[in-house]
Amino acid sequence: MLNYRHLYYFWMVAKEGGFARAADRLQMAVQTISAQVRELEKSLGHQLLKPSGRGVALTEAGQAAYARAEAIFQLGECITQEVREAASSPVTRLSVGLSDGISKLAAHALLEPVLAHPQLRLVCHEGEFDELLSELALHQLDVVLAGQAAPRNPNQRLSSERMARTAVQWYGPASLVKKSARDRFPQSLQELPVLLPTVHSPLRTTLDGWFHDLGLRPRVVGEFEDSALLAVFAARGLGVFPVSQLGAQDVGLVRGLRLLGDSPDIHEEVHAIWSRRGQHHPLVRQMVAAAHRGGAPQ
Repeated sequence: MLNYRHLYYFWMVAKEGGFARAADRLQMAVQTISAQVRELEKSLGHQLLKPSGRGVALTEAGQAAYARAEAIFQLGECITQEVREAASSPVTRLSVGLSDGISKLAAHALLEPVLAHPQLRLVCHEGEFDELLSELALHQLDVVLAGQAAPRNPNQRLSSERMARTAVQWYGPASLVKKSARDRFPQSLQELPVLLPTVHSPLRTTLDGWFHDLGLRPRVVGEFEDSALLAVFAARGLGVFPVSQLGAQDVGLVRGLRLLGDSPDIHEEVHAIWSRRGQHHPLVRQMVAAAHRGGAPQ
């Protein structure tokens, strides 16, 4: 193991340009510092300093050691300030996993009740469903929002609750959402460029079945895992896209989108999944309670 006290003395000698100046700075005996630096050189197996006039200079090996020491101790100097700031202004951290395929716009709507928390530090991770559940079981996440409930696995000890089940609406740019397209919806989907969630999304499976039942063969020009990104591309004229009514609350944040039509037979579900530890998190409880008060949109 590298002795960081020895490394620190070496760093100070290199910064000050000599043992005497480093000793004055550290208020220690020159002999003590010199002995500690020799111990470091012995442990590394290379000479780090060489005489230079009345002081010392770095050898090639010393330059490499000094560069690393500089980075290490500069970071170390940040610790005191960061700890002080953390202690003086405590934060409430909420780590949320967003499963691939879930509408990010809907996720934002469900998280909205906790976003006004004055000490909130929100950390969002996106990933595949199984990977997020593993992170949740290891307490690396507080809650996961997904399009499906937690699987029955006694080893993981996870709980879940459906937060929302909302019908789907279709939006698109004004250049595509004409009156004729609205009047002939959903048949007009065969004539318009269509943007869809990827196959990772449970909603995509439902949409494909809906297209089949109606005998529709839409011209799919883009597939996105991120519903917010999908909305941005749609607003730039790439095509029309589906979004749950819950997520549609945020569609207004993207300028230029208009409602094409409703698909009341198609629904998107969002489930909150948490571990035993997560159920005691105040913001997780607040989020679930807000969904209950709102009637968990149906």
